[in-house]
Amino acid sequence: MDVSIVVPVYGCRAALPELYNRISYEISKLFKTYEIIFVNDSCPQNSWEVIENICKNDKHVKGIELSRNFGQMKAILAGLDCSKGDWVVVMDCDLQDRPEEIKRLYHKAKEGYDVVFARRKKRSDGKIKVLLANCFYNIYSYATDGTYDGAVCNFSIVKRNVVNSFCQMREQHRAYVMYMKWLGYRQATIDVEHDERYEGESSYTLKKRINMAIELLTSQSDKILRLFVSFGFILSVVSLLFIVFLVVNKLLFDVAIGWTSLLSTIVLFGGLIIMVIGVVGIYVGNIFMQVKNRPLYIVRQILNEDDESEIE
Repeated sequence: MDVSIVVPVYGCRAALPELYNRISYEISKLFKTYEIIFVNDSCPQNSWEVIENICKNDKHVKGIELSRNFGQMKAILAGLDCSKGDWVVVMDCDLQDRPEEIKRLYHKAKEGYDVVFARRKKRSDGKIKVLLANCFYNIYSYATDGTYDGAVCNFSIVKRNVVNSFCQMREQHRAYVMYMKWLGYRQATIDVEHDERYEGESSYTLKKRINMAIELLTSQSDKILRLFVSFGFILSVVSLLFIVFLVVNKLLFDVAIGWTSLLSTIVLFGGLIIMVIGVVGIYVGNIFMQVKNRPLYIVRQILNEDDESEIE
């Protein structure tokens, strides 16, 4: 198998026929053998019906239906686990990633790279979304001592040995690009066009993005805990100096220590302690979720699973 195309599907039902046609047209010109894997992540628009029809008419297409919504990252993992290609392309289903760019990704990879990411040189997203993404990646880069570009997206082509390494990592909280970056190998990026979303709006609400950011930061780095340790040490030193100041004032100038300042100090430190306990609780919660060792996703059914798709 030359190449596998993995497409997690959630929303954008109307885009699937055009996406399939454009992928098939581009891939058939580049490779002799290929497969297109649509992973239905319990899409509320019943995209599975469209996937079933495509699979009936084309044995190159494999349909994977998950038992419920597990999230985009785990849907991507499901597709990668089932893929057989020497190269694997990952792309979104909303046609913001242009199938016509696959050729450029592949040609760049043939220069000797194991992973080639698409970089959206001009994002067709709202300014607030872009700003929040850039802020998160800056914080994440600091927390993990890495360098991550908010314009780099999941759209990529990856060599088989890298896919195998990626699939060995079974953490509950996942991020495709960040994990690929962590693996190393020879990586490159190319600038691509980023089209408007075919229909609807992204399912990643602000709340979901914040929760995902917290999960990734606390599951991939302990630097937040280290920052609180440093912050706690500084506060202890400041508190000690403040106590010395109050004692000296009392002894030399007989200045009464006010209840207001004492109460304010207690409230401040009480709030900080609760916040630190909360952060530690998040880390412990991540450990709890991981040690349960539940499957990252559950497959309800697979279409064209037995077809080798060695059709030219």
